Amino acid sequence: MKFKKGDSVIVISGKDKGKKGKIVRVIRESGRVVVDGLNIKKKHQRARKGGQKGQIIEIPFPMHASNVMIEDPKTGKPSRIGISREGGKRLRISKKSGTAL
Repeated sequence: MKFKKGDSVIVISGKDKGKKGKIVRVIRESGRVVVDGLNIKKKHQRARKGGQKGQIIEIPFPMHASNVMIEDPKTGKPSRIGISREGGKRLRISKKSGTAL
């Protein structure tokens, strides 16, 4: 997987299609990413202490990495990620404009 925490991405399929956000967490084992403010689900949370009440909270759930594409820094459109080598260093580039990520 070529995504990293902090990357700006655009959702290309699903209920949040077309929305933009930043990656909060990458789960490499299952090939999923958590995007801040997207794929929001309601979770029932149990009361922890004696006087505290249980509550329903909304949190962003993981979505499959194939449902998001990196946002091109130049154009702001979805783009694929490519790898280039410069001076022995591995650089991630945007396939659409060729700019470094």
